[in-house]
Amino acid sequence: MAEERVQRRLAAIMAADVVGYSRLMAVDEEGTLARLTAHQRDFIDPKITDHRGRIVKTTGDGMLAEFASVVDALRCAVEVQRGMVERNADMAPERRIEFRMGVHLGDIIHQDGDIFGDGVNVAARLEALADPGSICLSDDAQRQVRGKVDVAFEDLGDQSLKNIAHPVRVYRVGLNAAPQTGAAAPKPALTLPDKPSIAVLPFQNMSGDPEQDYFADGIVEEIITALSRLRWLFVIARNSSFTYKGRAVDVKQVGRELGVRYVLEGSLRKAGNRIRVTGQLIDTATGAHLWADRFEGGLQDIFDLQDQVTSSVIGAIAPKLEQAEIARSKRKPTESLDAYDYYLRGLSAVHRWTREANDEALKLFKRATELDPEFASAYGMAARCYSQRRVSGWVVDREHEIAEAVRLARRAAELGRDDPVALSTAGIALTYVAAKIDEGGALIDRALALDPNFAWAWLFGAWVKVWLGDAATAIDWATRAMRLSPHDPQMFMMRTVIASAHFTAGRFDEALSWAETALREKPNLVVLLCTTAASAALAGQSSKAQSIMARLREVDPSLSLAEFKEVFNNARPEELAKWVEGIRLAGLPE
Repeated sequence: MAEERVQRRLAAIMAADVVGYSRLMAVDEEGTLARLTAHQRDFIDPKITDHRGRIVKTTGDGMLAEFASVVDALRCAVEVQRGMVERNADMAPERRIEFRMGVHLGDIIHQDGDIFGDGVNVAARLEALADPGSICLSDDAQRQVRGKVDVAFEDLGDQSLKNIAHPVRVYRVGLNAAPQTGAAAPKPALTLPDKPSIAVLPFQNMSGDPEQDYFADGIVEEIITALSRLRWLFVIARNSSFTYKGRAVDVKQVGRELGVRYVLEGSLRKAGNRIRVTGQLIDTATGAHLWADRFEGGLQDIFDLQDQVTSSVIGAIAPKLEQAEIARSKRKPTESLDAYDYYLRGLSAVHRWTREANDEALKLFKRATELDPEFASAYGMAARCYSQRRVSGWVVDREHEIAEAVRLARRAAELGRDDPVALSTAGIALTYVAAKIDEGGALIDRALALDPNFAWAWLFGAWVKVWLGDAATAIDWATRAMRLSPHDPQMFMMRTVIASAHFTAGRFDEALSWAETALREKPNLVVLLCTTAASAALAGQSSKAQSIMARLREVDPSLSLAEFKEVFNNARPEELAKWVEGIRLAGLPE
């Protein structure tokens, strides 16, 4: 009898969901629900009725509707998306309700008022591909509406959709009215790695005190560090995931831009000696929540709370993962909460990459080591400050800074034998500041063995390969760093090392191209200006070389050829001779 109630027919299906629904509800649950209800009651439902459609069901943050005609379905979707732009016009960007939509023509099963089948599944997958405020359409549907609806179509090619047996050709609908989201245009999508991949977004500071941002950021950095030590997991670097800080984000778009399957987002509230951490893990392909939880404890429990978040995320991604591997991913950086607080403040400062912030970070890291003389990462980050000073031309007392960098780096390596942060920062300080390439390079190799997801360790290692004359490996390692941190605010350093590798290989035109791209991001970096000037000179572009040299002389008027040799003294003699020839041709005085 049940078989007789099943009805099949061809129908146009429209699937829609609210962009960033969980974030909107977390910020203002009652207000979001009231606005969404008003949109549906006063605008969306009447539009569906006007176009002879039927709402099949609503699911809190989404809806499913069917139409007898694809033309009706698409016209309805277009009018809703255009109308939502107007309805959101006076709303702050972070509070706007926007939809993604998918429209498909397919065979469905109708039963007890609901609809099922591949036709419904394809529509849902198309919606997942759409950008905020936009519509994606299958080729079956697009053939029915050509010339009948006032929109343009962008062919996205064949797309493999989850749980759909065959690829589907997909079109993006041009609405002739861009949604006013207040955000930049979406970045190009990156290909997913061949293993589980995740980005941890900055946690929202719910403490009501902006000064506590550094604490929330530090907690996230520790979670990233713990996750990244799992070799089976691909983890986006902190510098790229933090480009989304303070922005209203759509996790599906984040997944496309960073090339990851999962996103972890959350919030942290610190009140006195109490801490509450909330987190939610989202599948970027579907927007589905895989896990969500809240953790509370005293300040003295902060490392346990971090471990609980990390273990919960790992358990959601890989339920069969051995607990021993989870345990190996945990590392308590210090027993001193005061030292940890200074360390987190130092991280916040050093990432700003200014001379003043570098001075502040160095003081904070050294204070952390005073409070905990066995805090390996703090020693390593203090040593890294000296690397940052040298590459930026901020050195004041060269001999003293070399001695301090060596002391701090060796202490970090001694204490942090299984700490990738301590080992890699110690390694770059020894190689770059003190020209101890073999010693420093071995530490960076050890860091990469422990944490293959550490973008900056790949970058530091790429510099070592340049100084050893291995340009091909340097470019490969820098490229890995760029993939692990595709939107890194300090991408200029990754491009600089690739430029230097091409220079080492004698490819001066390629070196100049990479250096000029990096220079647009960091126009006053001494090492980068030197690289650009020398590359231009040896590429036969003398006027450009002289122009860059003029800028270099403005940034560092005291720089001489003798000092340049000291800056580039890590290079092998044959490479150093090329650098000297290039910079001399560019016009650097003796």
